[in-house]
Amino acid sequence: MADYGRPLEFGYFLVPYADDPLVEYARLADELGLDLIGVQDHPYQRRYVETWTLLSVIATATERVRVFPDVASLPMRQPAVLAKAAASLDLLSGGRVELGLGAGAFWDAIEAYGGARRTPGQAIGALEEAVAVVRAIWSGERNRRFDGEHYRLSGAQAGPEPAHPMEIWLGVGGPRALALTGRAADGWLPSSSWAPPERLPELQARIDEAAEKADRRPRDVRRLYNVNGTITGGPSEGFLKGPAGQWVDELTDLAVAYGMDTFILWPEGDQREQLTRFAEEVVPEVRRQVDAERRA
Repeated sequence: MADYGRPLEFGYFLVPYADDPLVEYARLADELGLDLIGVQDHPYQRRYVETWTLLSVIATATERVRVFPDVASLPMRQPAVLAKAAASLDLLSGGRVELGLGAGAFWDAIEAYGGARRTPGQAIGALEEAVAVVRAIWSGERNRRFDGEHYRLSGAQAGPEPAHPMEIWLGVGGPRALALTGRAADGWLPSSSWAPPERLPELQARIDEAAEKADRRPRDVRRLYNVNGTITGGPSEGFLKGPAGQWVDELTDLAVAYGMDTFILWPEGDQREQLTRFAEEVVPEVRRQVDAERRA
């Protein structure tokens, strides 16, 4: 593995519990200078508010932070309408939206809400088609057509176009999906809970190989990482569970040795405290250390 040399970004993984002060958390992330807020998308979870509604409210309540679904559940979201929703919010927010996409999980819950139950192969096939459909809708062109196994466009009138070149980030881990990421997506969005550092080299290699076969540079694919843990005041209790200095060292290593460039904090415990410590004690030092190592 190697450092792809991309600029670092930092964000907050906001779990959309209906009883939490969600807008307050989002404003704090914005005020602290974080770059991104990601909201997980599980419409069938009764304790959660709906993701796109929350993203819209956050975009209105904040000034500079970018927002995205982390990641949108494709079986619950028709891709042409999803593309329209994302482009609309990007336009209304002044270019502050990106699109995270996932092939689907928790199939019993998806089916209970009327979504399609898919095999792993079908889910990846639908995801590949969805990427093409989303890009077609974002093009703003007239009479767009697409004839896939899962999705169709039959003379669709695309538009309005997004306010900026929106990116598609895939939250995937299987071989076919990683190849799709390298071939057609703008970013890869795994979580430390299922893609710990020891797995990253193998997964990254699949993305890089597919990118090169598609005449793309591996560094053109953003590498985001949902990092789940706790910044503590005591000794280390394992990966991403320890004092701020440990977090600085581990995130720096993930950037320069494992190629990750964007870290989305998924904190356990007091959200305000964790967000503040991350933004004030971890982020500046990671930027400094990564810059120093790159210059060296």
